[in-house]
Amino acid sequence: MRPDIHPESRPVVFRDRAAGVAFLTRSTAHSARTIEWEGVARPLVDVEISSASHPFYTGTSRVLDTAGRVERFERRYGRSDSNRH
Repeated sequence: MRPDIHPESRPVVFRDRAAGVAFLTRSTAHSARTIEWEGVARPLVDVEISSASHPFYTGTSRVLDTAGRVERFERRYGRSDSNRH
């Protein structure tokens, strides 16, 4: 490998905003915010979703119906309760 071409990898705390869970891992991500982790100030990166809150990993599922998308789809393609099996 050529020297000095790879970004610096360091310990970074990622915090899942949906689940309120934080975990420490190595990353090249930059952040101006820091958090105290085991007595050491570490860079903090907030994420919207991680394995702690993702439905695939948690076994839960949520149906989000924003602005009636499901109803609009059913109206458009003619799906009704009589067509369901």
